[in-house]
Amino acid sequence: MATVNTYPAPEQATTAGGPERGRKVRRNKAGAAGRQMHGGWLTYTILAVFAVGSILPLLFSVIAASHDNARLAEPTPPFWFGDRLFDNLELAWTDANLGTAMFNTLFVAGTITVSTVLFATLAGFAFAKLRFRAKNLLMLMVIGTMMVPPQLTVVPMFMAIAELEWTDQLQAVILPMMVSAFGVFFMRQYLVQALPTELIEAARVDGSNSLRVVWHVVFPAARPAMAVLGMLTFVLAWNEFFWPMIALTQQNPTVQVALTGLGQGYVPDQGVIMAGALLGTLPLLVAFVLFGKQIVGGIMHGALKG
Repeated sequence: MATVNTYPAPEQATTAGGPERGRKVRRNKAGAAGRQMHGGWLTYTILAVFAVGSILPLLFSVIAASHDNARLAEPTPPFWFGDRLFDNLELAWTDANLGTAMFNTLFVAGTITVSTVLFATLAGFAFAKLRFRAKNLLMLMVIGTMMVPPQLTVVPMFMAIAELEWTDQLQAVILPMMVSAFGVFFMRQYLVQALPTELIEAARVDGSNSLRVVWHVVFPAARPAMAVLGMLTFVLAWNEFFWPMIALTQQNPTVQVALTGLGQGYVPDQGVIMAGALLGTLPLLVAFVLFGKQIVGGIMHGALKG
């Protein structure tokens, strides 16, 4: 006669107090997880304070853009919206040539972002996982370039673009920013932790060449860091003022160069200036609203990998 083994029910096996106690344990664990994920009232209070502090400057920009220069010159600043918002937006758009400026800035920032992410990922992979002579020395040289103030490079850069006859052309702004030392260092630090060497060796054993390894192994592993670096680079390139102000003119400007034209004159119209600044900031806000979730997810994924 066959022997039949009897086992306790799953809830009885995992809990000493029976099914009801098992359900309580699970509810307690779920509640603890929920508290950990959602935080308490103190967390929400701190986040609300920071959120209000971040929104106030933008809100004041909208309020100032809706008033004329006489009202903004009064000792008491306005605390509510006026009736000149659309008039000031139209004046800023036409006077600063913002249509051309936004197209130029979008092209410049997009090109710089794509090239920086691509070159930084390739260089970061080489410094993180490949073996070659003087690798550490070259990495130190890359980091050393981050310590050079950008003001010191202005004269040789301007002489170079003048020699190439690139003055007032967009490539004069794009070429010096196509790769960044910070991007190389950032991607190198990420790939050291996130990309196992065994995965690259397995791809080599399967017959993959270097290009296939980069495309099918390195890029998927580096995607969260690439998203973060791309967003940071795009914002930096969009807000870049120092070098574009030297290399470009008001006839072919970026947004930051075009906005300087609004401040010229004997009595600059502060309402129009604030309206122009608002228009120049709007594309960045739209980009963050559309891709903010992916950026935060990439940062959190990178933090967990680290």
